[in-house]
Amino acid sequence: MKNSSLQEIGLRLLESKTVLLFPHVNMDGDALGSAVALCKGLRALGKKCYILIEDEIAQYLKFLEKDYCISNGDKVKNPDLCIAVDCGEVSRFQGRKDCFFKGEHTMCIDHHLSTDPVFDFNYIDVEASATAVLMYRILKEIKAPLDCEIGEALWAGITTDTGNFQYSNTTKETHLIVAELYDLGIDHNEVSVKIYENIRPEKILMTNKVMDNLSFFAGGKGAIAYATLSVFQETGATADETEGIVETLRCISGVEVAAFLREDGVDNVKVSMRSKTDANVADIAMRFNGGGHRKAAGCTIHATMDFAVKMIINEIEITLRGME
Repeated sequence: MKNSSLQEIGLRLLESKTVLLFPHVNMDGDALGSAVALCKGLRALGKKCYILIEDEIAQYLKFLEKDYCISNGDKVKNPDLCIAVDCGEVSRFQGRKDCFFKGEHTMCIDHHLSTDPVFDFNYIDVEASATAVLMYRILKEIKAPLDCEIGEALWAGITTDTGNFQYSNTTKETHLIVAELYDLGIDHNEVSVKIYENIRPEKILMTNKVMDNLSFFAGGKGAIAYATLSVFQETGATADETEGIVETLRCISGVEVAAFLREDGVDNVKVSMRSKTDANVADIAMRFNGGGHRKAAGCTIHATMDFAVKMIINEIEITLRGME
């Protein structure tokens, strides 16, 4: 399937009366913010639209949810259009895939390098700093009335996926869109406090334990840390509260590639990787059937934590040696 034009995406949305949105599991700010913005925009145009989820919304993102999210797809039976948001593989919403394919048509809106245009309609731009940027373009294309709520949802998506405008994916377009969001009356400070200054003590306790096992390799160019299930049990932290740990590891002086591993059941390890300059962590992730961006990617390894750590260190070392 080919990538669709913005005009084709807009036309399909306008022709659809019932729409279900499918953000990936463990929703981050971009996935949920993008979905909420599109959901409200479509409702304003008279569409019946909901966001179908299968997991809890992270505490720092709960302010985005009004009545948009549902956990039972029967509320919208046989939708005209089902849209994968911020992900390009149904494996990223495995528990909802049957419902996804009940749609008359399928669509993907994403900005990840590893996404293939395999749905009926695909709007994929790997140069976009966030899926929220694509949603902004789409909402303008279909002439949905934008308001402060939509603006703050888009801002949440953009700020989280650009590292609060620090990452190299931040572009001129990013700032121009944000400037227009200010015109909608968004309160960026209030949203920032909810996202970045709303940390539970349990997360701090969990992070401390994670940092206790931090280790360096490849002459200090690699950094890795991990969280086992016991860490969550001991501290009361939740899996979504590991958000941001891998970025902290990348901030360490001399580190080129950082990896954070999280135990997610027996012999099931979630891996997040970040690179600082030239290393392509998406290539590493794809070796384990994962994916993402050149500087931010992830995968799942079906092995013990000890074995997964060894495999990731080995692959990162191979990548770093290839850069010498």
